[in-house]
Amino acid sequence: MTTGEVARRLGVAPTTVRTWDRRYGLGPDAHTDGRHRRWTAADVARLERMCALTATGLPPAEAARLARSEEPPAVPSRSAAGPPTASSPVRRSRAGSGLRLGDVRQECRGIARAALRLDAAVLDELLLAAITEHGLVAAWTEVIVPTLQAVGRKWERSGEKYVEVEHFLSWHVSGALRRVAPRTVADRPGATTVLACVPGENHTLPLEVLSAALTERGVPVRMFGGALPVESLVAAVRRTGPAAVGLWAQSRTTASRPLAQHVAAMEWGVRGARRRPVVLTLGPGWAGQTVAGLARPSGLAEAVAALEPLVSA
Repeated sequence: MTTGEVARRLGVAPTTVRTWDRRYGLGPDAHTDGRHRRWTAADVARLERMCALTATGLPPAEAARLARSEEPPAVPSRSAAGPPTASSPVRRSRAGSGLRLGDVRQECRGIARAALRLDAAVLDELLLAAITEHGLVAAWTEVIVPTLQAVGRKWERSGEKYVEVEHFLSWHVSGALRRVAPRTVADRPGATTVLACVPGENHTLPLEVLSAALTERGVPVRMFGGALPVESLVAAVRRTGPAAVGLWAQSRTTASRPLAQHVAAMEWGVRGARRRPVVLTLGPGWAGQTVAGLARPSGLAEAVAALEPLVSA
């Protein structure tokens, strides 16, 4: 791995990796020809231990001494060992701080470490790099969501000890989505999508990424965010005459079948050519609350696939 790749995996700046090498002797064990250094699995494992130790509050010099004295076993690369089989153990990552991430993309580990250190600059850099490299939908599904879920599990197990990390990460994810989202698409009659959380629901990040993904595809979106009151939702639908309405519910206690049915039954337009919106029930809160005639996409890609064709319908 190059120094830049190692830095992204660890969730630190490349200059930090170079400083640890220069000051504490945590550089690669082997040197190759040329100017660029290459880091092996054993080298990276030593740096991961360094990250874990500094996250506990140890001074860098002491953490480096301990990291050098306890060498983790080298992990063979997938290319050398071949693909994992059903009988092969899956290598689990704790991101250097007790976060159980499982078998995920390397970017998740770096993002998790930066979030736990409350390192705003590095976190922004890593989030934007993931979105740029993988695209909005894949970055959300394969990088951001697994990291958010790991932070949430850590918070639940620790008695709300890591609430600040969850809020910090969510805020920066929201900021990254706004930075990468294209300019708002102008309204086209009958082509707008209304996105809102149901009353009592404030979990807006999934709607923010859906809004950005639709805008990226030229779909006009009107985003109303968290906990939109019933009367306000009804007024927004009547005023915009949307092709579709996405209602997000994170919890089963907030998902309301009568509300979804009411919105789906709303009509507008001239007599003889009246229209109704296509209503999508979004989020885990709707699980087990199937509403007849209403779609319930299972994820971001499915929601985009369901909504995009409605623009030209």
